[in-house]
Amino acid sequence: MANVLFLGMPSHGHVNPTLGLVAELSLHGEKVYYFASDYFRTKIEAAGAIFLAYNEDLDIFKAAGKPGQGGGLMSVASKAPSVIADILAQTAPLKFDYLIHSAAFPFTGALEQLFKIPSISSLAVFAGLDSFKNIGSFKLPDDIMQQYQETAAQLTAAYGVTMPGHPLELMLYNSPLKLVYTSRYFAPPSDYLDDSCRFVGPPIYDRHEDLDFPFERLAGKRVLYISLGTVFGVFDPKLYEMFVTAFKDWDGIVVMAAHGVKLNDSQFPEHFVVRDYVPQNALLKYADVAITHAGMNSMSDLISNKVPFVSLPMGADQPLLAARAEELGATIKLDVRQLNPELLKNAIEVVMNDPAYLTAIRQINVSFREAGGYPKAVDEIFLFLGR
Repeated sequence: MANVLFLGMPSHGHVNPTLGLVAELSLHGEKVYYFASDYFRTKIEAAGAIFLAYNEDLDIFKAAGKPGQGGGLMSVASKAPSVIADILAQTAPLKFDYLIHSAAFPFTGALEQLFKIPSISSLAVFAGLDSFKNIGSFKLPDDIMQQYQETAAQLTAAYGVTMPGHPLELMLYNSPLKLVYTSRYFAPPSDYLDDSCRFVGPPIYDRHEDLDFPFERLAGKRVLYISLGTVFGVFDPKLYEMFVTAFKDWDGIVVMAAHGVKLNDSQFPEHFVVRDYVPQNALLKYADVAITHAGMNSMSDLISNKVPFVSLPMGADQPLLAARAEELGATIKLDVRQLNPELLKNAIEVVMNDPAYLTAIRQINVSFREAGGYPKAVDEIFLFLGR
């Protein structure tokens, strides 16, 4: 039995894919100590890990104010001295054999040097990574560079660690083994996805979610599921008004996840079920069709449940993932900037009624199953460690 240090990023998109990995490692007798924000404690402990809380908020999107605005990484990077000191304090009595980190966790390099153990990367993102090959050439404002250099110098003086010269190099630390949660067939062509990557299939796992949901309303009904994820959907509330306009006459039930969006319940028709958070895995057993932001976890869930879907990518890797699914014939991709209710309605009817979409989804699903899942991921870890 080995002790495993797990350095997670505090977001659904980064934590959820790792829960099945934690459970599988635990089944093999590994003892996993998982750092995240307290919000994820219940899920992480249910997967079998020992939960440890960061002493600072490391949510890069929250720090940025809005995705794409920059600044979020630097706000988190400035917390490095506090976070690293706290991790060392909480783990002082322990000896770890290896560490696994969310690829986006920014302090992996420093902690790998301090613990002197091998690292394994958990890639919750697998599209649009080629730009990270030469990320050190990105020009940042002088004040941000100065702030980073001061923080890096502080860490070097305190711990003797070598820090990268550019702040963006904190992201996607180049571990020698990278677990990628998709199939090679579905992953877009990329120079970044090299021989260090192992494609282990999508993150399908019973996440022990709160199932307080009126499933009885869905039985025997035609169900449309709408979700724009937990990060980007909050920034364009008018989209939810468009969904109401498009599907006010939907013959069945419309389930809409609107995480963090301030909405007035009275604005929705009787056949709409609107929740801040929806138990997606359980819900997809009822869904006939879906509208998705094309995030990795949601798209993997839809394909694995063989649910036809329309993609509304909103940022990050979503446009590339939607484009790949469209290229393989599995979805219709729409531009949120040129969207209208009629376009939405028509796209939903097409993916529901044209069997070619479901055929393409099934082909991707076969590649997912053949990838091996979390047991394959653990086999790759043990092979890497020489066990």
